[in-house]
This record gives sequence, C-alpha cells and structure tokens, in this order.
Amino acid sequence: MSQWSQVQQLEIKFLEQVEQFYDDNFPMEIRHLLAQWIESQDWEAAANNEAMAMILLQNLVIQVDEQLDRVSQEKNLLLIHNLKRVRKLLQGKYHGNPMHIAVIISNCLREERRILAAASMPVQGPLEKSLQNSVVSERQRNVEHKVSAIKNSAQMTDQDVKYLEDLQEEFDFRYKTIQSLEQNDKNSALIKQEMLALQAMLNTLDYKRKEVLSKIGRVIHEIDMLMSNMLTEELLDWKRRQQIACIGGPLHGGLDQLQNCFTLLAESLFQVRRQLEKLDELLTRLTYDGDPIPVQRPQLLEKVNFLLYNLFRNSFVVERQPCMPTHPQRPMVLKTLIQFTVKLRLLIKLPELNYQIRVKATIDKNVSTVSNRRFVLCGTHVKAMNMDESANGSLSVEFRHLQPKEMKTSAGSKGNEGPHMVTEELHSISFETQVCLYGLTINLENLSFFNNPPAATLSQLLEVLSWQFSSYVGRGLNSEQLNMLAEKLTGQQVSYNDYQLSWAKFCKEHLPGKSFTFWVWLEAILDLIKKHILPLWIDGYVMGFVSKEKERILLKDKTPGTFLLRFSESNLGGITFTWVDQLENGDVTFHSVEPYNKGRLAALPFADILRDYKVIMADNVPENPLKYLYPDIPKDKAFGKHYSCQPNEVSKPSDGGVKGYVPSVFIPVSKILNDSTEPPSPSDLLPMSPSVYAVLREHLSPTAIETALSSPYSTD
Repeated sequence: MSQWSQVQQLEIKFLEQVEQFYDDNFPMEIRHLLAQWIESQDWEAAANNEAMAMILLQNLVIQVDEQLDRVSQEKNLLLIHNLKRVRKLLQGKYHGNPMHIAVIISNCLREERRILAAASMPVQGPLEKSLQNSVVSERQRNVEHKVSAIKNSAQMTDQDVKYLEDLQEEFDFRYKTIQSLEQNDKNSALIKQEMLALQAMLNTLDYKRKEVLSKIGRVIHEIDMLMSNMLTEELLDWKRRQQIACIGGPLHGGLDQLQNCFTLLAESLFQVRRQLEKLDELLTRLTYDGDPIPVQRPQLLEKVNFLLYNLFRNSFVVERQPCMPTHPQRPMVLKTLIQFTVKLRLLIKLPELNYQIRVKATIDKNVSTVSNRRFVLCGTHVKAMNMDESANGSLSVEFRHLQPKEMKTSAGSKGNEGPHMVTEELHSISFETQVCLYGLTINLENLSFFNNPPAATLSQLLEVLSWQFSSYVGRGLNSEQLNMLAEKLTGQQVSYNDYQLSWAKFCKEHLPGKSFTFWVWLEAILDLIKKHILPLWIDGYVMGFVSKEKERILLKDKTPGTFLLRFSESNLGGITFTWVDQLENGDVTFHSVEPYNKGRLAALPFADILRDYKVIMADNVPENPLKYLYPDIPKDKAFGKHYSCQPNEVSKPSDGGVKGYVPSVFIPVSKILNDSTEPPSPSDLLPMSPSVYAVLREHLSPTAIETALSSPYSTD
C-alpha cells in the first residue's frame, strides 16, 4: 500500500494535520494524482543536488502534462484549471531554484511518515501527553469566546457613537435656530420652554458621552486583560509545541486560530480608535464645562495605541523555523556557509497592511559577547511581507537563501563555541522574534544554556529519542526498545522519572569499553535505517534495540530457525541477525552473523541477504537457517514484498546480462564448524603446485612461507 493510501485512511484529527502543510507551494491535488510516482523519487537527495533536482522538476512537469491530457479528455473543467495553474507555478516559481521544490516535497513526505507513525504508536511520555491535552484546551475555547464578545461590544459601541452624533446634530440645529431669533422673540414663554428642552438635551448629551467613554474603556480593559493573560499563554503554548515539533515531537497546529484571534482584536482596537477620533470631532463642534471627552479621551487613545503596538509586536512569529535544505529533518540546526530558509508570519490579517511591512533578519550582536565569535548573514536579508507567500492569505515572508558566515577576529582566535551558527551540528536551538512595526530581528536567547546544559530526566530524554525516530525514519520506539536504551545509558535498570542524565553522559563520554559516545552510536543507527533498511523498519520487523542477553531469552524456546534483527552494540551503524538452533543432544545454540554495515548493504539489499543467506555446516551442505522472524512470522511473508527480485536460480546465457555470459549474483555465505571438529592433518592437504609456490614466493618472504608450512602442523 502506498504511503498516500495509508494517509487517506487516517482519522479526521490526523487528516487535519496533513492538510496543514499542503498549500499553493505544493498543492494536494498533485500529491493525490501523482502519489505513486512522487513516492518513487528520491526528493531528499535532490534537495542537495541541483542537477538532480532540475531533472525531477522537469519530470514532474511532464507528469502534470500527462494528467492534464487525461482530464482534458474527461472534460473536468475544475481539475483542468487547477492543473494549468500548478503547471504555471512549477515552471515559473521553481525553474530558477529546483532544489526548493525538492525540499518542499521531501518535507511533506517526511511529515506524512511522522503522522502515520504517531497514529500507530501509543502516547509514550509526559511531554506528549501534556501536549495532546493542550491542543484543544478549555483556555483556547475561552479565548475565542472572549474575542468574539469583545468584537461584538466594539460594534455595539459604534451604534452608541452614531446615536451620540445624531443627538448632537439635533442639538446644534435647535440651538442655532434659537440663536438666530430676535431678542424680543427670545423672551417669549415658548422660547424659554425650548431653552429648557435644550438644557435637558445637553444633559442627555453629557450622559451619553460619559456612557460611550465608559463603554470604550471597558472594551479596552477587556482587550488588555485578554492580551496580558489568556492570549499570551496561547501564543507561548503554540511556540512550545513548535519547539517540540522541531526535535521530532508531535505536529503542532493552532496558528490559524491564533491569527483569527489576533485579527479580531486588531480590528476591535482600530474600531475603538475610530470611535475616539469621532469623539474628538464632536468635541470640536461642541464642548461645555465638565465635558468628559477632553479629560478621558487622551488617556484612552494612549492605551489603545499601546495595545496596538504590543499586539503587532507579538503577532510576528517564525512560522517555519530556520532549516537547511541539506538537513530538512532537523530544523534550527545551522552551519556556516550553508544556506537556510525561514518563514515569518504576521498574525494580523488586514489587507491594508499588504506590501507595507519590511522585514530585516539579523544576528543578535549580543552573541559575540558570550562566545567571542562574530557572525553575519549573507544573502537577501531585507524583504517585504505580502499575502502571496501563503495559501490562506496571511501576511508572510520567506527568506530562502540566507547564509551564516563567521567573521575573523583580530586576535586570530575563535574562542569558545558560544554562538549557535557554527560549523558543527547543534541540537535544541531556540529562536524568537523581536519586532517593531517595520522591522524584525531573529534572536538567540539563553546562550549560557549551551555552555552548561542542565541534566534531563531520563523519561523526557527517551521520549524525545522516540520522536527523533518517528520524524526521521517514520516509526517511533516502543517501551521494550526504550528500556534497552535506558539500560545502555545508565548501565542498570532505573526509574525513568527519578533518574537525571547529564549532557556529558549523553553525547560527550564514551560508552563503557567503546571508542564512541551514545549519541554517535544512535545517530549511526538512524543513518543506517534511513539509507538501507527503512521499509523494514517502518513495517516493524526490525527489533533493533535488544541486548544479547535479552535476545537469547526471547529465542531459546522458539522453533529452530527463528531469528530476530538487532543493531550492533560494538560496530557503528551495524545490523546483525541471530537465529536459534538445536543440537542433536537437544541443547539450544545461538548463532549471530557478523554485523552488516552501510558498505555491505550498499552492494546488496538487506531483504535479499535474509532471503539468500546460506550456512555451510561441517558436511559442506549449504542451507538457509533463517525460517521464522520472531516470534513466528514466516520469513518470506515478512520480507517477501521487499525482495528486489525472485529467489536466485541458475540462469542460461540467454536469460539476461551481457550476451554470452551467465548473469552472476552475490550470495552471503557463512561457514560454521562444530566445536569437536579437528583441524585437518598435513596428510589431508593437497600438494602445492610449482605455479602456486611461485606466486607465494612473489608475495611472501621465505620466513613467512616457512612459518606457514611449519605451524600448526609441525612435529615439534
């Protein structure tokens, strides 16, 4: 089943997550129509190879053209229109930068795998549980309810201001009418009665002015309280979920909901400011002793402007964290002289702001004070935000070709590795935005954290490791695999919640008896899975993290020929298989093959190795000892769909290959001798021919030949 077919069978909550990362940059129609072809291409490799990316882009356009011809015959007008639009997008937007579309498609496929893994794996740890509970929180619903109520209150106040304006116009008319009368007329009883009516109207005006100002004050106060408490918490919660997602955690959402809240609040504040401007206009036409407008309006206007400033400042977010095309699975990890992309978004969606906000990306100068190293950004680092950068019409800007460069210091020394845009990979970098209305700075905070990282609880660390596997290779780790990693990190069985693990123990200190650290060992396994055994890992057939002791406990009571796959603990990036056998006397024995590394797996697929593997026993009869994948899955049932071809058979010269030659194949073979088998005696050895002896003399010294002939069969 294709990956896209599996995606379509997900629950609604997971399908909504899939929908989030398909937009006009890579429409979902193309993903659906070309699912099989897209999944068969190596987009991740193309993201690092411009020539390969250009070829894939050209082939993608060809595939779209073929689909366009097909739907044209079916006269599907809507699909024809969409495909023409996509074709124009591919040829226009990506022709000069084909690696960009490769990065986008690679990221989409990776996110799909992560969602599929999340859907199939249970919630594993406290971090993920807390995130799951906070996605649709009561606080979020309360924020949306309060924002709607504020918007309604601002609109109702508009009606009050309009009523006040009509009342004042009527007062002006009647007052001017009386003023135009002669002095004798003004002394009449009717006019005196009219003057009393005008005084009553003025009292009503005064009351309505105070009422409107009071309502405006309440709206401003509600906005202030909402921004200071609940909305700020929602924004911080979204940023926290984004940080977790950047290290492989569950996908985060909710930005569109936040944008709706920010936009409604901005509209309300602008509406209140227009109301205050209208009151100022009314003030110029009529004022009196005790008028509340000149007393209260300046303070209210100052508060509104302050709230607008804070709202705009907080509405700038890094929608997509800095990411190098060479490492799409690890955002926020930057290397000097390697380009990265970053996308920013304004959570206030107002058409009048389009093309009016310019953004500048810089490196915080405070970085150098911590590390004694100076960096600058190369590339186009000033751009205007516009609504064309996003699918939902939000105001966004994307920097695609920024490049961190280190400046040489006058002392000629680089100092400490304090800043985190360095030539070595770094993990767990946090970015924030600091904005004015027309500028933005990407900032690194808490740099001292990286100089002396605090200890982490083992439960949190194991959960993050599972996220790394889920995001990078499409399947997280189960409890048994995590238990093995915990024992490897600590050397004992411990309580996950209580044990504190230091940064040095994780990635600085060598494992006992080994020349490498835990993280180097684990990263080599990730690379092995990604490049050589990914389908087997995703299917769940690679137990992987199991100790030799545990492996024997699992296999000892199983049918002879039962085997399991585990990662080597002594060889970096190695995988081996162990099977159980039974001797004639009924004893159980175990056999583990020498670990296969990426060099050997590049020559022969691992599934083919398992299918064709042979063992030559003492009687020189080759046989395949692998029968059942633990616990009892027939080998061909488990791995059959991953075989590159049918089982090897002797072919005739005409069956294939170069004309006149029989095609050759590689078959992995091991030879196992019984412990009781004696080494052959000199009389069992075949005589050495003169030609063989001449070859030996050419390559070996006489002393070496003499040693080989005299040992271990010497009569001494």
